[in-house]
Amino acid sequence: MRILWALVLAVLITGCDQAQNQVETPSSPIRVGTNVWPGYEPLYLARQLEGWPQAHLSLVEYPSASEVLRAFRNKTLEAASLTLDEVLLLRQQGVPVKVVLVHDVSEGGDVIVARQGIASMSDLKGKRMGVEAGALGAYVLTRALELNQMSLDDIVIVNRDVNMHESAMQQDEVDAVVTFEPVRTRLLSQGGVQVFDSRQIPNEIVDVLVVHEDVLTQRPEAITALVERWFFALSEMKAKPAATAAMMANRLAISADEVMQSYDGLRLPGLADNRQMLGGVQPTLMTTAQGLNRVMLSHQLLSQQIDTSQLFTDRFLPKD
Repeated sequence: MRILWALVLAVLITGCDQAQNQVETPSSPIRVGTNVWPGYEPLYLARQLEGWPQAHLSLVEYPSASEVLRAFRNKTLEAASLTLDEVLLLRQQGVPVKVVLVHDVSEGGDVIVARQGIASMSDLKGKRMGVEAGALGAYVLTRALELNQMSLDDIVIVNRDVNMHESAMQQDEVDAVVTFEPVRTRLLSQGGVQVFDSRQIPNEIVDVLVVHEDVLTQRPEAITALVERWFFALSEMKAKPAATAAMMANRLAISADEVMQSYDGLRLPGLADNRQMLGGVQPTLMTTAQGLNRVMLSHQLLSQQIDTSQLFTDRFLPKD
């Protein structure tokens, strides 16, 4: 477990002095970082749709979640789409942030895919496991092992970012990967076998939009516009599923039909759900965060309990 924690910690520390001079000015667009994941794709759909405030918002795609986490930590980004467990790691590092939007809840989109001939988690004993050195990969792996009465001693960890998962499987560098859509769909189409998915850990993997607190103070109108465009994109997806799936297919490198199928493994909370998850005296997402706190502490993915009482805000959600 110490090896896995060291990999996670390295994601936050490596390059911590980079981009310190790339400070956002009041006239600069807010930079929003993501990796490729269907749960973040409505942001890019919103950019294609009419009304995107290009002068105020800039989407920046990174090859992996680890790089998004690192760039946000270094303030190369003002906002980022991350998993809630990754946000807890940022808070442990003392980064002042708030969660302003819930993108999605994973209900099968995060998986472990193995090569042909491996039918279950138990078949992975002694095998090579490709995992991104960020909190989510470590979290999914530790939970999958725990639920199958296995430990890290039962596998060989190979550090591979998500943009390398497909080639790592093809080139026989690993026997399985902890991955997610759209890599999941591509690996399964090539004969991969899914041996674990996030349906087995319901409500534990939540993707959120996180913003540096000083940016919320300095540029609230830009964050409000970003959140409004997100919900506009969701409304377009609901009203025009085939057309919007076709718009998203090229970026995700899967077919329009596969785009729609990828959302079978995700729940995209609407405005009312976001208000419950982020607002009030006891946001429901706080309960999720407290559960993550316990699990991550028990697996040494956190070194201390994180106070989440001031982490969430519904201030930037649309009022109507």
